[in-house]
Amino acid sequence: MSLTRENYPKDYRAGFTSFVGRPNAGKSTLTNALVGQKVAITSSKPQTTRHTIRGIVHRPEHQLVIVDTPGLHRPRTLLGQRLNDLVAETLGEVDAVGFCLPANEKIGPGDKFIAQKLGGLPPRTPIVALVTKTDLVTPAQLAEQLLAVSQLGDELLAPKGFAAVVPVSAKDGYQVEEVIGVLAKLMPQSPPLYPDGELTDEPEMKMISELIREAALEGVRDELPHSLAVVVEEIIPREDRPADNPMVDIHVNVFVERPSQKSIIIGKGGSRLRDVGTRARKEIEALLGTKVYLDLHVKVAKEWQRDPKQLGRLGF
Repeated sequence: MSLTRENYPKDYRAGFTSFVGRPNAGKSTLTNALVGQKVAITSSKPQTTRHTIRGIVHRPEHQLVIVDTPGLHRPRTLLGQRLNDLVAETLGEVDAVGFCLPANEKIGPGDKFIAQKLGGLPPRTPIVALVTKTDLVTPAQLAEQLLAVSQLGDELLAPKGFAAVVPVSAKDGYQVEEVIGVLAKLMPQSPPLYPDGELTDEPEMKMISELIREAALEGVRDELPHSLAVVVEEIIPREDRPADNPMVDIHVNVFVERPSQKSIIIGKGGSRLRDVGTRARKEIEALLGTKVYLDLHVKVAKEWQRDPKQLGRLGF
């Protein structure tokens, strides 16, 4: 029997937890691991996430809504400032915070910057340190990092420090259920917030644009990810298709800031853009459950990261 708002257990808990951390701290990968399915795009490039993504974890005794946020950083552009503002807005609305710190990187100024920001949250908001990427370190290195993380909490989140410090590896599943359990205990008693089986409240169009951006990010030079924006213009069911073999046409604009970046995305003879389309189409067909024709166009929107009007048109 599936859970509803009428038949949930008496001590059922449900609420929101936000994952924060430096860019590339493993927030999106951990979100996907907890949900059990891909709801957030991931990349080795920092600042991949550009808006809040809700992933929903269902268990018989609780429901955890994970809000994956962009990486907090010292902004250099208007886009960067707007991403930071988005994180700050999200933190004010959740029941707990998961602060992601990679096990394989020493605590640095960026982590301390975030800890100081978290120190300004209301005392009622518990903060759990999630030491990610444990598969990349030895047990001795992990022990050293756990101690350093605990000390960071004691110094910058006084007097309470972290509510818990949990090592986890999204890659090999180590302690993924432990993270869910620790966070769930911090949620308020509540009926389920989302229907059983729903894994995200992301609009389909937004998920499609993110899957295309993820495909476009692979194998490009370091400066390009921040200059890349994807807008799905329209999704149209193909006419005259048999009912048992439907297809949708998806028309997409990929924006970069300079003509030289446009050349990188398109590649020699259009080879790179075709590769992006092929990879993205597989993911989109899995998402929609139908065949897809993907029409990609690359356009230049000069300095869009610093232009308020263009940021608005691109959805920021």
